[in-house]
Amino acid sequence: MILIVDDDFSVTASIGLLLKQEGYEVMGVAGPEEALGILAKREIALVLQDMNFSRNTSGEEGLELLARIKEQHPALPVILITAWGSIDLAVAGIKAGAVDFITKPWHDDQVLSVVKTALGLAVVDDAAEQTGRDELDERFSFKGVIGQDPSFLRILRMVGRVARTDAPVLITGASGTGKEVVAELLHRNSSRSRDPFVCVNLGGISTQLFDSEMFGHVKGAFTDARQDRQGRFAKAEGGTIFLDEIGDLDLSCQVKLLRVLQERTYEALGSSRSLTLNARVISATNRELEEAVGEGLFREDLLYRLNLIVLRLPTLAERRSDIGPLAEHFLEEAGHVYNRPNVHLAPSGLKWLEGREWPGNIRQLRHLLVRSLLVIDSDLLGAGDFEQAMLLNAEERAGDPLPAVGSMTIAEIERSMILKCLTYYNGNISRVAEALGLSRPALYRRLDKYGINS
Repeated sequence: MILIVDDDFSVTASIGLLLKQEGYEVMGVAGPEEALGILAKREIALVLQDMNFSRNTSGEEGLELLARIKEQHPALPVILITAWGSIDLAVAGIKAGAVDFITKPWHDDQVLSVVKTALGLAVVDDAAEQTGRDELDERFSFKGVIGQDPSFLRILRMVGRVARTDAPVLITGASGTGKEVVAELLHRNSSRSRDPFVCVNLGGISTQLFDSEMFGHVKGAFTDARQDRQGRFAKAEGGTIFLDEIGDLDLSCQVKLLRVLQERTYEALGSSRSLTLNARVISATNRELEEAVGEGLFREDLLYRLNLIVLRLPTLAERRSDIGPLAEHFLEEAGHVYNRPNVHLAPSGLKWLEGREWPGNIRQLRHLLVRSLLVIDSDLLGAGDFEQAMLLNAEERAGDPLPAVGSMTIAEIERSMILKCLTYYNGNISRVAEALGLSRPALYRRLDKYGINS
């Protein structure tokens, strides 16, 4: 049973009819006291509640009702109904325990998606909570993913729990921890697995190209638009769109993304035809978005649209028991590519690998292993072999200011160099732009892109 609480009968009637047509059992009431009375007597699976029940539009009544519901029924999911101009109020409700919110006027597809997701998360199978890796592999498609350290198993269990819902997932963690791999696992184990998985590196898209890249454009939309072009959202139709480096997105682009996620519709550049977003959204960042919100670099309302589920990936140093299996996997993989199938780890090599900190995480480990396989003749790689490979790498890089291959992305290198120049020239924009070979406007665009406060 779904309970709808709104003093506007047209709202309870229209949403109720929509849900009934989808096979849900629905009941509508006009105010908080009626709602609490129903909750005390009946088994309710989900509540959709308005934020205002009188002429007072502050939302205090809605927050009070939400607090009383969560106090009496902590596990009951609650979805808020609010106006687009009151999203700050909805965010306050999310902080108070609501699972999601919809805005007036709503789209039917949006309501159904939010309801389905909330109910799906409420009834997910908890049996996977204590299962080991072998049992997880029997239940889910985790083939090719290496790891059974307790910290990594927690991630796999959560993937198994939420994959079949359409809940938005935010994956956080340091560079090289495998955020894209986890996003692909969520897609592979979802009901959307037969449709596209589209990966978008938002850190590599400039503010000027955001609309065209994400929404597409029609012929003639701008000077170089010689033909229609499908955007990333359209390419992900029916499947999953993975928004990598979401923390690097410009504030003006964040507003556009928020509207798409909220309304589930968008328009191609130069077109007036509305397109429907039918894709699950998974995002990832190596930044602390809560801190970015506090610094005014990331919208709080967008954060709460993205992070219904948060997966924080452990660093490689936090899952040391996986270093050996990962190393053997990378050696086997590289052995097939470079025709050296018999290369393995010696005990001293494993001990040496497990003793390092790996600031570049899995990406750095893989790079060292592939390099060692290429430059060391032995089929049994020990500690000395890895040290020799690192020494050769250091000798080759003598005088080379660039980081090791695979340890940083182009966007990360660019951002780091800008920060280094700003520090060196004490924030003098003209000197920084000259040193980087950029015009001042080009430098300002990059400062906006990377969220750098000059």
